[in-house]
Order: sequence, then structure tokens, then C-alpha cells
Amino acid sequence: GAGNTFSPDVADHAIGLLIAVLRRISAADRYVRRGLWASRGEYQLGSKLSGKRVGIIGLGSIGSLIAKRLQAFGCTIFYHSRRPKDGASYRFFPDVGGLAAASDVLVVSCALNDETRHIVDNGVLEALGKDGVVVNIARGGNVDEAALIRALEEGRIAGAGLDVFEKEPDVPAELLSMDNVVLTAHEAVFTTESTCGLADLMIANLEAFFSGEPLLTPALSQVKHGYYKRDP
Repeated sequence: GAGNTFSPDVADHAIGLLIAVLRRISAADRYVRRGLWASRGEYQLGSKLSGKRVGIIGLGSIGSLIAKRLQAFGCTIFYHSRRPKDGASYRFFPDVGGLAAASDVLVVSCALNDETRHIVDNGVLEALGKDGVVVNIARGGNVDEAALIRALEEGRIAGAGLDVFEKEPDVPAELLSMDNVVLTAHEAVFTTESTCGLADLMIANLEAFFSGEPLLTPALSQVKHGYYKRDP
């Protein structure tokens, strides 16, 4: 389906954000470009990804691929969803606070609805703790952005990798000034390959429609609800 066309791209981006935050790649890039390496010498240490405990909120097609990638890094995977997933070997947490307390990293990959709006709130950030990292490749509204900013400012969590924001394309100025935050422009789904994949899917749907065949994706609701850059 349309959602699955994008899932590997979004999962890759989530891992990229996580490595960039933990290993301070974006900050280190700025440090080198500004010519500070020679003058200041030692650079602030990053943190390893291997062996981290990662809690994934939403173990759908994207969350499952994120988990699979993180397993290759030797991470321990936990997850929260509305109900335990059949066949998932990872430990299930019925509430997000418990998931956060058990995890070093929280990855948000759930849909946005009334139940999941601000699912990552101040209490969850407190449970995650001062060494914790949040990665959001879902929707801006899944995270209480004001609470996240306060937690980062006060050192109650260690960092964040964010592809989505509550009022896109406006990104809070506080986040722009933080070296422990990596920001991207709601682009996790957009690669040259996924864009071609969506075009191919659309053409295949049109061909099926005009041939009287069943559509490959009877509703492109997956795309509408999760993957366009701008929502109406």
C-alpha cells in the first residue's frame, strides 16, 4: 500500500536522526565548518547507539522497520501500542509512562488522533529522564512541544531529533538555538526513490481504475493522514 511505499524511508530517517543526536553529528559539523576544531581542540563527547534501550510508540509498518534496524545495532526494543502486536517479540508496555521509564530513547511513530495527541507529555519526558532522547517522525501533535522545550532547557532530557512540529513550517526559536536537537523539515518520507514509488503506485491505480480492476490502494488515506508535507 501507499504507506508501506514510504515506510523504509521514514525508518531510515528515524535512525539517522537518532545517530545524529547521540553522536552530535550536526553540532560537530557546525563546529568544523566554523573553524573551531584547530582553536578549541577537544569536542564534547557523544553517546553510543549500540546497546541502548529504545521504546517505540506505535509498532506499525514504520515502527516495525525502525525496530528491525535498531536490532542490528544491538539495541533492546520495547514498544507501546493500543494492544500487543501478534508475532512481535519485543516487550509490550500498556502505558507510555512505563515505556519511557524503561527506555533510554523514545521513538514516536504512531498515528495522530485524539488518543495520541500529546501522548509524549511532561510526565512521559520526566519518566524518560535526563539521559533520554526523543525522536519524532510521526506528527508534531504527538508531542507536547512546549513541555519538550522546557525539558530540554532544564536538562531533564538529553536531546531530540525532530522531523515534525506542532505548527509547521514554524519551528520554535528555542529549538533552533539548541545544539542537542537535530531538526529536519518534515522530510522523512521524501527520497528520490519513494517519490518515484508513489508515482508508480498512482499510475498503477489509474491503470486499474480504467481497466475496471480493483484499485491497489482503495483509499490513499494512509498518504493523506501521514505523509504529505502540508495538511489543510
